[in-house]
Amino acid sequence: MEIAAWALIVGSLLVLMALSGSSLKHLPLSTAMLYLPVGLAIGPFWLELARVHPIADARLLEHLTEFVVVVSLFSVGLKLSVELDDRRWLLPLRLAMGSMVITVGLITLVGLAIGLPLGAAVLLGAILAPTDPVLASDVQVSDPEDRSRLRVALTGEGGLNDGTAFPFVMLGLGLLGLHPLGEWGVRWWAVDVVWAVCGGLAIGAALGTLMGRLVLYLRTRHSQAVGYDDFLALGLIGLSYGAALAATTYGFLAVFAAGVALRRVQRQETDAHRKSHDAPAPAPAPDAEAVVEQALTTPDPPVDADHIATQPAHAPAFLAHAMQGSTERVERIGEVAAVVLLGAMLWAVDWALVTWWFVPLLFLVIRPLAVAIGLAGSPVPGTQRRLIAWFGVRGIGSLYYLGYAMNHGLDPALANTLVALTLTTVVASIVAHGISVTPLMERYESMRGRGQKSDRGTPE
Repeated sequence: MEIAAWALIVGSLLVLMALSGSSLKHLPLSTAMLYLPVGLAIGPFWLELARVHPIADARLLEHLTEFVVVVSLFSVGLKLSVELDDRRWLLPLRLAMGSMVITVGLITLVGLAIGLPLGAAVLLGAILAPTDPVLASDVQVSDPEDRSRLRVALTGEGGLNDGTAFPFVMLGLGLLGLHPLGEWGVRWWAVDVVWAVCGGLAIGAALGTLMGRLVLYLRTRHSQAVGYDDFLALGLIGLSYGAALAATTYGFLAVFAAGVALRRVQRQETDAHRKSHDAPAPAPAPDAEAVVEQALTTPDPPVDADHIATQPAHAPAFLAHAMQGSTERVERIGEVAAVVLLGAMLWAVDWALVTWWFVPLLFLVIRPLAVAIGLAGSPVPGTQRRLIAWFGVRGIGSLYYLGYAMNHGLDPALANTLVALTLTTVVASIVAHGISVTPLMERYESMRGRGQKSDRGTPE
């Protein structure tokens, strides 16, 4: 009966994934809000099909969420086709560095106020400060040509700060005696901050650029390396992440940089082809699914997707579209697994350790204050500032950092407290942001459409 129950649950989730995309598009409901009760149901609260404990099963928590975040960060990087010298990058940089550091500091103060030692308070700040790239897809850029300042800011922040939070995780562990910081923190600053951040970005950018140019060269010059774009995407993710970890740098930043670099190669190759042929506009970027549909439905003349993939005018865009589509599908499956796992762990939370006023303080005071300080002096309208302040989604990345800390020797008593605070915060974020994202973003887009200054495709 247990196998039958699991088959029914998994099958229902897969069907739900396929149907929910369009069905929930205009409802105040996110897919994560549907997956969470499934996790609750399979745990000891009801069906007792799984008994997952966040501390006893910390390795499962860390490695599952690690995989989901890594794939999501690469996908986020591919979405951002904004040129590196575009001023829109200033907003995600200010959010991922300035606002996130402020958030870590403010959460640390709260942690000290509720009785945590300094190291655990810093660790709590590092776990909950970064916004999530996985559960925030509804507020990210919708396509490569999307230049919305709001969406670029939130997308770039989610891509960057899951890596820039890592130095503070190491600092918190170091203050607890679980990681070497060096005398006066010199080692932490030199290795965990400067080298790990810069090295991770450099490794990812180099591999993304090399992979993109190699594949396009083989396709356009020799009609080789065609197909299996999902393998290419996962292979590049693995290479970037593995190389970064081997070099003692941050793999999260490496895979994000690899995605950004691959998209940059696509734009450069497309522009170069256009200029060499004196075309008045960039060559069209066919969607992979549209090409396949045309191949199946147009008998005369037949269209071969592999042929399109090797044409210099279309190959760069085809490669980027195919790799993004592949990673987004894997990301969605990973999101289901991670959110169901979260629901299945809630039975083990010690609710007596939950500080109930912490979540509203984080969402309504700490995040808005950090955003206000981080974006001080920037030309961001009030409506966009308020939306950026509200959509500080906490999710799978926070679960990963929690698992990482527990697997590096965190004291069980401190682990119980951090588990209680982290899981309640992530669940509250799933519900609060899941309910509000559709009406708020529809209202924002409607306001833009009614005549407010558009921020799509214009320098700001």
